[in-house]
Amino acid sequence: MRRGLLILIAVLAVSAVLPAPRGLAEEMRALQRQVLEQRRQLEEQAAADRQAAQLEEQQSREQISGDRATLTKAMEDLQQQLQQLQQRTRTLDKQNRDLAEQEQRLSSQLATADSMVREAVGVIRLNAKDVTALVRDNLQSGVAHPDLSLLEQIAGQTHFPGMTDIRQLVELIFTQLSSSGEVALTQAGIVDRSGHEAQVQVLTLGPFTAIYQHDGEVGFLNYSAAGSHLYALSRLPNSRQQRQIRDYLQGESVAVPVDVARGAALQQLTHRLSLWQQIQRGGLLVWPILAILVVGIVLSGERVLFLVRKRCNGDILIRQLEDLVAQRDWPACKDLCTPLLNKPVARVLQAGLNSHTASREDMEDVLQEAILKEIPPLERFLATLGMLAAIAPLLGLLGTVTGMIDTFQIMTQFGTGDPRMMSGGISVALVTTMLGLSVAIPIMLAHTLLGRAVDNSIAQLEEKAVALVNIVQKNR
Repeated sequence: MRRGLLILIAVLAVSAVLPAPRGLAEEMRALQRQVLEQRRQLEEQAAADRQAAQLEEQQSREQISGDRATLTKAMEDLQQQLQQLQQRTRTLDKQNRDLAEQEQRLSSQLATADSMVREAVGVIRLNAKDVTALVRDNLQSGVAHPDLSLLEQIAGQTHFPGMTDIRQLVELIFTQLSSSGEVALTQAGIVDRSGHEAQVQVLTLGPFTAIYQHDGEVGFLNYSAAGSHLYALSRLPNSRQQRQIRDYLQGESVAVPVDVARGAALQQLTHRLSLWQQIQRGGLLVWPILAILVVGIVLSGERVLFLVRKRCNGDILIRQLEDLVAQRDWPACKDLCTPLLNKPVARVLQAGLNSHTASREDMEDVLQEAILKEIPPLERFLATLGMLAAIAPLLGLLGTVTGMIDTFQIMTQFGTGDPRMMSGGISVALVTTMLGLSVAIPIMLAHTLLGRAVDNSIAQLEEKAVALVNIVQKNR
């Protein structure tokens, strides 16, 4: 528009400067009017545009003002929201810190509680294991047959114990404590000594001892935890224990044998060897030692009988002879000694009376000869007994050496892994030593006592011989 206006002004200037013809002037005026008209239109249009622009500007200003207010309001709102959010953020941060502290505290409490629970569960499992072993090893289980599946699950960590399980565990413990002090008599199934099952009368003395009575037979029972049944011991108790058991079952006695070792002592009773069985385990050297024992017993018995039969009260005999010698009644003196000639004292005195006319020295010689004649029968077999008493421990020592040699040979071949393989040689070593000493000690004691008795007899002979000589010499 501004460019068109400048062109129109330039045309008008040129037309004013340059001389124009008449028609041209007309055209020029028409053109000028058009230009003016266009100028007016342009000015009107410019004014309209200006007004429109001013209106648009006014509207824009108003819109901008409105937008500014809106934005300001929005910014204020946002600022307020921002403050609220910041406040909330601080609140949330504080809550977060509080929650973190609470989480840490709860985690610590949870860890403590978890540790306590684990410890409690471990104690419960350990107690369940102990109670299971206690109940399983209790011989009363062979009669009651309690259900141990729950305890085995708890002890085997296949079941988490709850309060109900703990109450059952406690109840079972109290039941065991109560039953351990009970004495009960009941019918139960056992395995008898022949290996057959039988229903018998069983007496349980707490968890310590079980006794059965069946067909007049009484004996101890042992408990097998693996099979959960009672079985009779292969060896019956001795007669005194059987009598005590019968009296107790019949109510006639309050005393009864009890194995406080829970069957261990009864187990030893089953495996205990008799004296003859122990002797047989001593090997071949046992027999010569036993032969020595037999010979020693025979010789000692013979010596005892001999000395008893030859024993005579020499004091009474001397007093009677003293009276007769004082009367010089020599035939009566001999008659007094004749019934006792089987006694050494009487024979010695008889020899002295036969030589009463001889001198003192001759009479003493005669008596000494008679005494010497009596000594060998008195000392017979004493040397043999001494020899047997010396040989018996030597044979035992020989058995010890051979047994240890066998033991070392077994150790060389098979090592020391199995003590039962070495028990044979050790048994030979110990049994022969024990048997040799057991034989030697009584034989040695018998030898000493018999030797002392023989010495006393010889001393009595000498004392009575001297007394006779004095009596004879006094009454000559």
